[in-house]
Amino acid sequence: MSYSSIHDLHDDLKNQRCTSLELTQKSFQTIDAIDPIIHAFLSKRKDQALKKAADIDAAFKRGESLSPLAGIPIAIKDNIHIKGVKTTCASQFLKNFIAPFDATVSTRLDHAGAIIVGKVNLDEFAMGSSTENSAFGVTKNPWDITKVPGGSSGGSAASVASGQVVAAIGSDTGGSIRQPASFCGIVGIKPTYGRVSRYGLVAFASSLDQIGPFTRTVEDSAHLLNVICGHDPHDATSSPHQVPDFTAALTKDIKGLKIAVPEELIGNTIDDGVKHKIITALDVFKAHGATWDTVSMPSFEASIPTYYIIAPAEASANLARFDGVRYTTRVKSAKNLTEMYIRSRSEGFGKEVKRRIILGTFALSSGYYDAYYLKAQKARTLIQNDFNRIYSDYDVIMSPTSPTTAFSIGAHNNDPLAMYMADLATIPANMSGVPAMSIPCGLHNKLPVGLQIFAKAFDEETMLRVGDFYQSVTQFHLESPEIHS
Repeated sequence: MSYSSIHDLHDDLKNQRCTSLELTQKSFQTIDAIDPIIHAFLSKRKDQALKKAADIDAAFKRGESLSPLAGIPIAIKDNIHIKGVKTTCASQFLKNFIAPFDATVSTRLDHAGAIIVGKVNLDEFAMGSSTENSAFGVTKNPWDITKVPGGSSGGSAASVASGQVVAAIGSDTGGSIRQPASFCGIVGIKPTYGRVSRYGLVAFASSLDQIGPFTRTVEDSAHLLNVICGHDPHDATSSPHQVPDFTAALTKDIKGLKIAVPEELIGNTIDDGVKHKIITALDVFKAHGATWDTVSMPSFEASIPTYYIIAPAEASANLARFDGVRYTTRVKSAKNLTEMYIRSRSEGFGKEVKRRIILGTFALSSGYYDAYYLKAQKARTLIQNDFNRIYSDYDVIMSPTSPTTAFSIGAHNNDPLAMYMADLATIPANMSGVPAMSIPCGLHNKLPVGLQIFAKAFDEETMLRVGDFYQSVTQFHLESPEIHS
């Protein structure tokens, strides 16, 4: 698949310089050639995709005005439903589960004419930062196949970075879009909580989960947000906020922009090479009329322990439905109902999922609820207050997306705390619900570095404008990996 943008491909399709059928066939050819190395895809929809592509081509020939996404090959994370297609969540527990309905995001993409070519790998039930927790194998980073692509949406990020698809959809609970986008050198966006319907997304932590796009350019992400955002009566947490035309915000004007840089996210916990790239990026903004200051956001130091109480607690409640009785894999030869529950869950869930269920059940248990879960919710409020305080004086907040570049496969397998620290800079956005995105800002030791941009709630427009400006004066988003087996 070429690394062309959605904007350029739409222009080619509209003017009949290429066809959607050609793009889709090329996507599958690239998947066949590259995915045996990368292992991003868990399933493909070749027949459905080619039929949809032919329908889109016919519509273009009739002169119909179609969405910029029409005819564009994309991938979807395998915890988002497409009716009649497996939704495995990369878990043995759901290896044979066929989705009975479409997620709202899937429906909106289909109505926009996007060609969904397949579903991609993730950490089991979206729990992880490396895509090593998948029950169906590890996805590899296209920049260096000995490195992880990040997680949990590693398959989504790797499929775009390797050129197998033009764009992909993932979910972000504590950084699961932005961190893999950083590791793979592409754009990844977590919208404001409630901007995108979660209907049809298999829940991990319901107050934190949010669906968002992966692309190579900020403009392409804006096109996707135009389609997937908006109120949905099927989702009680879906916001009624009006959805603007996000592409109209890409004015490339940042004069007078005030940037805050939290000292807690640029300190000693950040790799020196990563920090250098972030400072260099900040100076690019300064050279074009923006200002930046270091600020203190002390609550951020509590974000990881707070997250690892709230998220596992919600996960323990959400995953209680997976019991071997209804739509999950059930063990055979259990002697009684209790043994069937225990064995099905013990054998169906992977190690990290079981770890988080145990943590969450403990935090919610009698005698510990007030000491842990209630206190964590109070700390969450402090994080939200810190954002509000800074936004009273600044337009955006910037930081590294991850403390390091992509780490080696297996490096943290025996140290879950080290793995959790990979989300140091991303978790605060989920705790507060504000939008945040990662954009590439260079290479360190031949691996991508991500610049993270936070904005006020429901102010994706400013975030997109700032990111698009940066891509207009730099070329890091045009760099591509050379993939070797």
